[in-house]
Amino acid sequence: MSRSAQTRILDALRHLEAEAARTPPGNLRAPLAELDRLTQDLPRDTDPELRHFLRQRSYEKARLFLEGRLAEITRGGCTRDSG
Repeated sequence: MSRSAQTRILDALRHLEAEAARTPPGNLRAPLAELDRLTQDLPRDTDPELRHFLRQRSYEKARLFLEGRLAEITRGGCTRDSG
């Protein structure tokens, strides 16, 4: 996956988190729609784990993955992680 695609996804994830953290929460419709669009347009060479996180809407895990913070990603929450 190209650096620019990673940057766009990471920016969208951070925007979603910022909107969700606002009091009262901001409108999440636009950032969620952007992430859905970016997920559908993922390049073929996208890491399967990142693809999984985005498709399952595990956005915190996707952000940590893109930031290179793999040790902080907690496992669990889906059958794929058990085993």
